[in-house]
Amino acid sequence: MSIYKIKKTIQLSLSYLILIFMAIAAIYPALWVIMGSIRPGKSLYSKSLIPDQFTLDHYRELFTSKSYFFGQWYMNTLKISIASMLIGVVLTLLTSYALSRFRFRGRKTTLSGVLILGMFPGFMSMIAIFLLLKEFHLLDTHLALIIVYAAGAPLMGTFVAKGFLDTIPRSLDEAAKIDGASNIRIFTRIILPLSRPMLTYMALTQFVGPWVDFIFARMVLRSKEKWTVAVGLYDMVNSNTNTNFTLFAAGAVLIAVPITILFMFLQRLLVEGLTSGASKG
Repeated sequence: MSIYKIKKTIQLSLSYLILIFMAIAAIYPALWVIMGSIRPGKSLYSKSLIPDQFTLDHYRELFTSKSYFFGQWYMNTLKISIASMLIGVVLTLLTSYALSRFRFRGRKTTLSGVLILGMFPGFMSMIAIFLLLKEFHLLDTHLALIIVYAAGAPLMGTFVAKGFLDTIPRSLDEAAKIDGASNIRIFTRIILPLSRPMLTYMALTQFVGPWVDFIFARMVLRSKEKWTVAVGLYDMVNSNTNTNFTLFAAGAVLIAVPITILFMFLQRLLVEGLTSGASKG
C-alpha cells in the first residue's frame, strides 16, 4: 500500500471518528431527556439510561393537571410561531428582492444599515421595545410578540436571501420583461419558484426562533394562560417547591416534535438545486 493510500485511510478514519463522537454528543443528551420523560418519579437522575419501568403519566399530567395550561401554552406558541414565520418570510423576501434586483438611491446605505443592525443582539433593544409596546397598550398580547419577531426577521435574513437571489440569472427577468411581464409577475412566477431552497431555510429559522424564545416572551406576557411553552416550562421548575423534572422532560420532548417534523419535511427542499441550469444559452 502506498503512502498516499495510507494517509487517505487515516484521514478517512479520523473523519469518521470525529463524526461518531459528534453524533454521540448530540444524541445522548436528547435520548436521556426522552428516557427521563417516561421514567416514573420526579428526578432525571438514574443509574442507567433506560429506566426499569416506563410510564406515560407525565405526558398525561401535562394536559390534565389544573396547575398548568400546557395545552393552551402549546397552541399559543404554535400560533405565534406560524404567524411570525409567514409575515417574517414575506418581509425578508420583499426586502432582499428589492435590494437584489433594483438600483435606487440609498441602496448601499440600506445594506450598510441592515448589516450594522444585524450585528447587535436583539436583547439590547428590549427596554426600548418594552416601552413602545407599553405606550401602544400591547403588553401581555400575542400580537406584540408577532410584530417584534416578524419585524426583526429582515435584519437576520436579508443578506442570506439577497445572496441567493443574486445567483438567479438576470436574463430570466429580462426575457420575462420582453414578453411583457411586470415586476410583480416576475417575482411571483419566476423568482418565488426558483427560491424554494432559500424560502425553506428562512421559514425554518423564522419558525424555530419564536418557538424556543424565552427572554422576550417572559418580558411581554404576564397572564399565565397567555404564556408560551418556554415560559410555562420554566415556571414548572422555577421554585424549590416544584421540581418535577420528569414532567419538564415530557414538555421538552413535545416542544421538539414540531421542529423535528418541520425539519424532516423541509430537508428535501434544502438540497434541491432549482437554480442550476435555469438559464439556457
